[in-house]
Amino acid sequence: MDTPQYAALRQHLQTFAHLSDDEIRLGDDYWSLRTVAKRDSFNFNNSACRHVDFVVKGIFRVYYLDPKTEQEHNLFFIAENMFLTSLKSLLTQTTCPYSIEALEDAELLVIQKEHLQQLYVRSHGWERFGRLLAEQYFILNQTRAESLLTKSAEERYDELLAAFPNLVNRVSLSHIASYLGIKGPSLSRIRAQSVHK
Repeated sequence: MDTPQYAALRQHLQTFAHLSDDEIRLGDDYWSLRTVAKRDSFNFNNSACRHVDFVVKGIFRVYYLDPKTEQEHNLFFIAENMFLTSLKSLLTQTTCPYSIEALEDAELLVIQKEHLQQLYVRSHGWERFGRLLAEQYFILNQTRAESLLTKSAEERYDELLAAFPNLVNRVSLSHIASYLGIKGPSLSRIRAQSVHK
């Protein structure tokens, strides 16, 4: 596979999991390109996740829709050079309780769970990839939970901008406010204060 998208994946696999060229080549036939249009669902919601996706282009929001209030709560943003999956659903083959929406036109490279399992058997490097992916998702979830419990909205906003410097140019302020757990006017105040720091 010789495309700009696969070149980006290859580089990330080398950096993320220290895979050798030979190890990466083992998976060459397993990745497929998928496009998701802006505002379309990516979705694992109410179904079991059966793949891991590498975001080549675009940004997604992972959110939960409260069935009682019908209010959406943004949990994560996933952008370029990140892996997108529902790890618990992937590992347990249980349904995923949240939704994933493309906030821009997006391109992803997709590998199916059964192909990953085959790579784990064939290569210690790919086993390392699976472990690192699980660790990354564990850290992401725990960091998010701790941030909501121990940090102010201002601190969460600063953390978000550190992770995604140009997010405010790509995502609506209502989505950012939902992620921070605040209302729009509070976000406007935080942004105004941030400019004057």
